[in-house]
Amino acid sequence: MEFYQQGMRDLQDQYEGRAVADRLEKHRLRKAFNDDDRELIHAASFFFLATAGGNNVDCSFKGGAPGFVQIVSDTELVWPDYDGNRMYRSLGNIHASSRVGMLFLRVDGETFDGSAARLRVNGRATIDESPAAIAGVPGAKRIIRLHAEHIFPNCPRYIPKMDVIEPSVYSPGEGR
Repeated sequence: MEFYQQGMRDLQDQYEGRAVADRLEKHRLRKAFNDDDRELIHAASFFFLATAGGNNVDCSFKGGAPGFVQIVSDTELVWPDYDGNRMYRSLGNIHASSRVGMLFLRVDGETFDGSAARLRVNGRATIDESPAAIAGVPGAKRIIRLHAEHIFPNCPRYIPKMDVIEPSVYSPGEGR
């Protein structure tokens, strides 16, 4: 998968952004997770998931207890799919097209803002419904596996300072 498609390149050229885009690709784009990525993802209690299947595009909030997303190799991460509203928009799109994008924002203590770490992970996802995959993962209906193709930081501009008041009472965990 190319990092920039032709439409992106056309606009980079039109608005004099190609040099910046090329520097990001050369110096900040990775194909494997590093230690900072592992720390941010392991501590995450949420991320945003973008999926598309045909003309159907969706962006969804995914949450759980910190550690619900696990990096299992240098290029693969997994997360549980819990019960939800039963529309299966994300899963349906993954079923139709494996391409997905993830956005992680670090919450430091109870606050995140533009100074906190942000990470994008783009790649291909698969749905694993095997009993072995969900064994020992409270509340999991299935596991989503993502093979990362592009790992890179997200721009901090326009991220407001926000406070987390309390975690969701619906986040699965031992005994609930």
